[in-house]
Amino acid sequence: MEHYYLTLLLLFMSFITLSLFFLFYKHISQYKYPNLPPGKPGLPYVGESLDFLSTGWKGHPEKFVFDRKTKYSSDVFKTNLLGHPAAVLCGAAGNKFMFSNENKLVVAWWPDSVNKIFPSSLQTSSKEEAKKMRKLLPQFLKPEALQRYIGIMDSIAQRHFASGWENKDEVVVFPLAKNYTFWLACRLFVSVEDPAHIAKFSDPFQVLASGIISIPIDLPGTPFRRAIKASQLIRRELLGIIKQRKIDLAVGRASNTQDILSHMLNTSDENGEFMNERDIADKILGLLIGGHDTASAACTFIVKYLSELPHIFQEVYKEQMEIAKTKEEGELLNWDDIQKMKYSWNVACEVMRLAPPLQGAFREAITDFIFNGFYIPRGWKLYWSANSTHKNPEYFSEPEKFDPSRFEGKGPAPYTFVPFGGGPRMCPGKEYARLEILVFMHNLVKRFRFEKVIPDEKIIVDPMPMPAKGLPVRLYPHKAS
Repeated sequence: MEHYYLTLLLLFMSFITLSLFFLFYKHISQYKYPNLPPGKPGLPYVGESLDFLSTGWKGHPEKFVFDRKTKYSSDVFKTNLLGHPAAVLCGAAGNKFMFSNENKLVVAWWPDSVNKIFPSSLQTSSKEEAKKMRKLLPQFLKPEALQRYIGIMDSIAQRHFASGWENKDEVVVFPLAKNYTFWLACRLFVSVEDPAHIAKFSDPFQVLASGIISIPIDLPGTPFRRAIKASQLIRRELLGIIKQRKIDLAVGRASNTQDILSHMLNTSDENGEFMNERDIADKILGLLIGGHDTASAACTFIVKYLSELPHIFQEVYKEQMEIAKTKEEGELLNWDDIQKMKYSWNVACEVMRLAPPLQGAFREAITDFIFNGFYIPRGWKLYWSANSTHKNPEYFSEPEKFDPSRFEGKGPAPYTFVPFGGGPRMCPGKEYARLEILVFMHNLVKRFRFEKVIPDEKIIVDPMPMPAKGLPVRLYPHKAS
């Protein structure tokens, strides 16, 4: 019997040894190409992922890029991120190369966690589904189409501030900003605006958002497993909304143009085929994530910087009150009002330069190519970082200084200010985000002055920037004149 157990133990140890050897060999063999960029791939499979993520958790996501850029004196370095060999392209030249070669040398890439959390009912990849969405969205999200929704945004903003901010001495900004942008997304994408109905989505969405860019370990209690369960719950709720909308459209209780959901149900592809219900649920799920998460981070940091910089607040307040004074009692904001908010938008842009909601994004090389004299093999992942230009003195003098005048006139040089990405894959919701941010600023500053409760509150990035305690502020309502 002892020999039996000893044999089992030896077989087990041999299996573990061979597995580790195979893992190590595979890891090393991925870096055998000639003239690769400088850099270190880190540990097998894990690579430098923990360092990449931990610099964000510590509030300095730019450190991962700038430390290696300084060490290797190059605008490109190799690493291993989320289990894949990768090259990180830095600076305006890297951004231009990546954005200009979309679908030529590179294509969008998402970690395995994204495909598993957002499975397509057609069994196609997230890349293919994203292409479909980019054909659908411009008709709905272009400025001319969005103009008719500004009044709705203002109405929801007023209800949001009345219920969440007014008659309170202190509030915590980040969860309130998420409530505001999520309320807007629910109303404009699927015509859901009842707070009780929205609350059904809200908590699972926060779980989902925190697990999207996580190490894809599908075990009980991990962020990844919780995100998968949350996506399933939300998808079931969305399917109920979609089924009811089809009935309402058929009997004339709903309009073909009232929101993105109606638009999807009434739009066919080049073959005359319509998306099925599960496909639409997946698309709406992705849109609700993208439509509120990044904007809520931007709104939160606008409050942070306005509370720290009274002279900036005063200029924003002056601009917004000039608009408010032209409105009749109960009159909502319109497109012309938004166009007058030039200084406020410059302030918002400077906030997104210093605290970009989108830290960067991945691509995949679809062919071998040379960048900056270095060889990038087909299949490697590529990463661009907003902070590699946003916080670089080569492109923005005194990069840590808050200066909205950087965006006057022609603004920053091309490929240096990239909070919405760039090229063919620039965020299609850029104009939507501009409107919801400006409507938020208008309703905020015309009601209150505010100051931070925690002067030195830590900022963490996971995967978007957020104040560690949610940014509690004291509110000081303006006195009626």
